[in-house]
Amino acid sequence: MFIQTESTPNPATLKFIPGQDVLGLGTADFPNADAASTSPLARRLFQVPGVAGVFLGSDFITVTKADDVEWQHAKPEILGAIMEHFQSGAAVMEGEAAAAHAAHDGPDSEIVGQIKELLDSRVRPAVAQDGGDITFHGFERGVVYLHMKGACAGCPSSTLTLKMGIENLLRHYIPEVTEVRPVAL
Repeated sequence: MFIQTESTPNPATLKFIPGQDVLGLGTADFPNADAASTSPLARRLFQVPGVAGVFLGSDFITVTKADDVEWQHAKPEILGAIMEHFQSGAAVMEGEAAAAHAAHDGPDSEIVGQIKELLDSRVRPAVAQDGGDITFHGFERGVVYLHMKGACAGCPSSTLTLKMGIENLLRHYIPEVTEVRPVAL
């Protein structure tokens, strides 16, 4: 098994590409070891000293390291853990993955549908290339609330991505959108 690695815009995060499906469809975000109860792969990765976060994409794994850890020390152990997991034949996830976007009912449901469509077609594929994901969290009085995951969470350029990229895109296509803000879960 050959696992490729790619840097991301977030220096604390690396993208690992095992050359096979990880989740197939959807994503799963594990911002800490306690959140990894539903993923044998994420649990295994959190056993590597210095792993602070794990994000699973369709065909990639994004790992975030603690600030006091150097990649040259953590990367070989992470590669070994990923290889061991896939060679063991164990499942990546136990149970079903959660829905990507938060549900939204009410008078703005048509606008929210347009927002989700733009996120799915234009934004999420681009940020997946950088090892992350951005999902809809809410819409209130013209403000879109988005949850940043994987390499996007804590990335130095995330504010620029939100304000100059996503906000401009949504405002261009959906006049009711006035601002985009991140939300931490």
